[in-house]
Parts: sequence; C-alpha cells; structure tokens
Amino acid sequence: MQRNRTRLKDIAVATGYSANTVSLALRDSPRISEEARDRIQSAARSLNYFPNTIAQALVSRETRTIGLIIPDIMNPTLTQVSRSLERELAGRGYALMLAASDFVLEKELKALEVFRSRQVDGILIYPTSHDELDHIHAVRRAGYPVVVLADIPFAGLDVVAINDRTGGYRAVRHLIESGHRRIALLDAAKAANSEKREGALRAVKEAGLADEALLVIRPSGHSATDGYQAIAGPMLGKDRPTALFATTDSLAIGAMRWCREQGIAVPGDLAVVGYDNTEAAEFSPVPITSINYAVAEVSHHAVERMLSLIKRQPPPTTPIVTLIDPELVVRQSS
Repeated sequence: MQRNRTRLKDIAVATGYSANTVSLALRDSPRISEEARDRIQSAARSLNYFPNTIAQALVSRETRTIGLIIPDIMNPTLTQVSRSLERELAGRGYALMLAASDFVLEKELKALEVFRSRQVDGILIYPTSHDELDHIHAVRRAGYPVVVLADIPFAGLDVVAINDRTGGYRAVRHLIESGHRRIALLDAAKAANSEKREGALRAVKEAGLADEALLVIRPSGHSATDGYQAIAGPMLGKDRPTALFATTDSLAIGAMRWCREQGIAVPGDLAVVGYDNTEAAEFSPVPITSINYAVAEVSHHAVERMLSLIKRQPPPTTPIVTLIDPELVVRQSS
C-alpha cells in the first residue's frame, strides 16, 4: 500500500518558508524566531508530518534507539525494569527496542543480530548464560556500547546489576538467625547462573553449618506453577526443611499455595523468603519476606552508563562494574 508522507517541502509551500527554515524550526533551532517556529510547527501538525528517522539516522549516524534483551518477558520484575528503562530513555530522547530470549542462547544471538541490523545505538542485556559471553564480546568489539544487567562482575564488560550474591546471602542469613538449620533453596537458574546459590551457601558456611543444611531444589522454571510443583518432594520427605528461600517471588507464591492446600502453616511450619520484592509478594495472603530488586536504581544507572558509552566513541576499553547491594524486606512469611 502506497503511503503519502508529508515532506518538508510540503510544509514549506504551506507556510511560505524555505525547506531549510522549516527543517530548523522543526528541530527547535534558536536561529528561527519564535513566531516562525510556532507557525511552521502548527502547519506540520495539521499536515500530519512525521520526521523520517531513517533519513536522519543516515545523516547523524544515530538511530536514538537502544536494544534491550531480557530472558523472560513474563517475569514481573523484568517487565518493571523494561518499563523503567523505557521511561528513562524517553526522557533523554531515545526509544527502546525489546526482545526476549526465553533463556535460549540461539534466540539471544538472533536478537543481537536484529539489533545490529537495525543499527541501534547501544544494547542492554540480561545474558541467558553467565559463562557464555563470547558473542556479546564480539558485539562490543564491533563498536556497539553494551551494558550487562546481570551480576557478572568478571565478564570484561560494563555491568550495572543487583548484587545477587549479597541478596542470596542476606536471605539465608535471615533464616539462619531465625533459628532454621534445614533450609530449602528453590532455584531454577542454570548452573552457570549461580550467584544467588553462592550467596546462600556463604551464609550457611559462615554459620558453621554443613553444606547439606541447604537443600537445593531445581524447579523446571521460575513461575508460581513451577514453585507449586517443586516444593512437594522435599516437604513430603521425612527430613523436611523448616525454611524456604525461593529465588523469585513467583516461586515462593507457588510453594506457599501448595503449603496452604496441605495444611502447612507459613511461617509456623515453614518460613519463606522470596526474591525481587514484587507487588504480589507484598499483597500475598501471607505477605512475603523478600530481597528487594531496586528497579529504579538499576534503570537509572544503566541508562547513565549507556549514554556515557554512546558519547565516548569509540567506547572506552576498560569496563566499569556497578553492583547494587539489595535490602531484605521482612514481612510475615518469615
């Protein structure tokens, strides 16, 4: 279907100004009088004019677009981060292009390929695997600013992320300090993405407990359904845990639903700590103790870092790592 796009010269004909004057007025140039700018911009609106961003990008070599790759579009925290990043970027005149990898490396590679073909100005990414980063390094070497949003401090890339090792440590330390010595860990992360587990195990060792005090359970995913299905095994065993640390609030909510159906009281029979401090955790029938994911802080620092990399071309070779220590928000579940 043929699209009739209003051109600069159409506005020029309608207003009596030159196409160059129209172009300057539409960019709010101080070289054009306020009266002329108002007249030209009013005419542009009435003619339904939209700038040709492709043409602008060819001239400026900037698309004013940032790509974001997340592993799970259904994860409420990642949805919040995406929205927060979009708002931060919009305030700076940038658009956000979103892709989801679904924890599949091939999809992550395809998303990077699409972003590069669209000539985005930079890429924000939660890598699918924290020890398979060669393809991200290749994008960085190709001149694209990249900021990793996961706790991978030794990635050799710019990082802005929540310190998940600290988060896991604080969650399990809280349970140990509450008297628990048999703690289940619901963690669906890949073996390579072990930061929360590492933090949890550090708390166990620091307390002088054997590694076996932490019972690691691998649900098939990160959702409430996965938590519901995974908790049955350990809770029906003879040496069942008295506390649970779930690496997402969704897993915790699912596990607590199973406990309620089985007559297992939270926190009386099982203390529960989640992760991300989502709205669902706060308004759960038993409000859930959770590790806070500082969405606004991560988004702000990530955008600041990305724009600083874009401005410094070529980007600096020495990466900067910013890890934000999360706080424990204590509620009735523990």
